[in-house]
Amino acid sequence: MKTWLFDILACPIDKFFPLKLYIFSFENEPREFQLIIDNYINRDNNLIKNEEIIEIYHEDDELLIKDKIIIQKTRLTNYLNLTYSSLIEFENIFGNTTNKLGNKCIEIMNSEVKSRVSEFIKNPKFNQIESILPELYFINKLKLDIEIKTGILFCSKCRRWYPIIDTIPQMLPDKYRDEKKDIDFLEKHKNLLNAEFLNQDLKPFKI
Repeated sequence: MKTWLFDILACPIDKFFPLKLYIFSFENEPREFQLIIDNYINRDNNLIKNEEIIEIYHEDDELLIKDKIIIQKTRLTNYLNLTYSSLIEFENIFGNTTNKLGNKCIEIMNSEVKSRVSEFIKNPKFNQIESILPELYFINKLKLDIEIKTGILFCSKCRRWYPIIDTIPQMLPDKYRDEKKDIDFLEKHKNLLNAEFLNQDLKPFKI
């Protein structure tokens, strides 16, 4: 599961959004996260432009932007608001993995990246958009290049949880779920979840 999918997933039972996402493991190797972090820290805009992930256009005295997430050319203010909205939703993603670099990327997204985009939104200057290109690049890389292998999607309204197994979110209605397999999944990964989570009235099954 790519993390961009989290932006559109709601609980199939009560339609609640956003869910919470607890990541147990990634498909990606640690070196891939290190490269994303290094490119962000180095802030090499030439490298970012060469990858053509973020495209900037000047049309009729307006600045338009698109990237691999917001795929239509969009006015700067609208683009920034959409981007920031997805960053707010990202606060509900938790790196409960042994991959320290993967967890670090999530921390960077929820702190530095969100803060810098927020500050730019307060005073968006067209001629200074390149100052946040590393942030926009980081967002795109983390949401599109990173694949979640195992984890849990959780609805805080109805307390239902849905496993992510081999990159696929298993978001089935209760009557189609396999109680034994679901409980085995929780047992296998309970060391990556805290007691507060496990002691809730989890549905449809708990341990």
